[in-house]
Amino acid sequence: MSAGWNTIESDAGVFTFLIDNLGVKNVQFEELIGLEPELLRQLCPVYGVIFLFKYPTGEKPNDAPKDGNFDFEAAENLFFAAQTIQNACGTQALLSVLLNKEDEVEIGPQLKEFKDFTGAFPSELRGEALSNSELIRDVHNSFARSSPFIDEAQRLPTDDDDVYHFIAYTPSNNTLYELDGLQPAPISHGPCTSAEFPEKVIPVLQRRIARYPANEIRFNLLAMVRDLRLRAQEIGDRDMIYQEQQKRNAWMWENALRRHNFVGFIGEVVKGITGAKLREGAHEKWIVEAKAKTKKRLEEKRKAGKGEDVDV
Repeated sequence: MSAGWNTIESDAGVFTFLIDNLGVKNVQFEELIGLEPELLRQLCPVYGVIFLFKYPTGEKPNDAPKDGNFDFEAAENLFFAAQTIQNACGTQALLSVLLNKEDEVEIGPQLKEFKDFTGAFPSELRGEALSNSELIRDVHNSFARSSPFIDEAQRLPTDDDDVYHFIAYTPSNNTLYELDGLQPAPISHGPCTSAEFPEKVIPVLQRRIARYPANEIRFNLLAMVRDLRLRAQEIGDRDMIYQEQQKRNAWMWENALRRHNFVGFIGEVVKGITGAKLREGAHEKWIVEAKAKTKKRLEEKRKAGKGEDVDV
């Protein structure tokens, strides 16, 4: 892992346990597989959504957003931070929702302290404070995939790179806001209450997706919702309680696998097999048999009219 911020996946299990580790209580993420308001409505209360999309690196900044309007005054009344470092946008997007829902969500003492500390800062300083928070950075990096091949060097993306970006949408102060740390201010998409959020946010997302070519499908949408286990307990739905707990267990297992580097393990397995063959004196025989099996498969493919000549 680098000393900076590493890339994390847009995954409900990653984001759920990330905020758990930051001290947030009774909140989880759910991946949405469609853009129908009913899918969001079924998950209510919905605190906001996190949208992942391919960022147009060659696009020049505009004085006005392509959809909605900049609301510079809103930055004084809600938590909005400029993004000042690469790879932090996923965690920054989810914090943009959480830290504007303190009246609805128990964000925990550490995030509350961070919000109080940065409350009077302009958005640029808030972004710097977030980027330099060891707690938030360490929790974020703990969910990055372990790899011995990570390039520690930070570089600016070029027009040829596939760059992805996270942004947040949330209702706050009876307004639907788009919170994007790469923009100069929150973007207002008009009046919106929490109850209206599912119906109001979907058209905004559809318009954004419509700006891409029809064959572009690399999008991901996560909803931040109240812990579904609590709803199941309140209505006494034992099947739902079991399903949600099984989902949590699967997320824990997947997150554990993400942290583990399997390259060394695979190397040891190969060394062990090779060593065993050498001790048995069957190493040469093993190679000859493998070549014979490969040659036989190639001959069968040639007879069936498939494949090309390959040296063995």
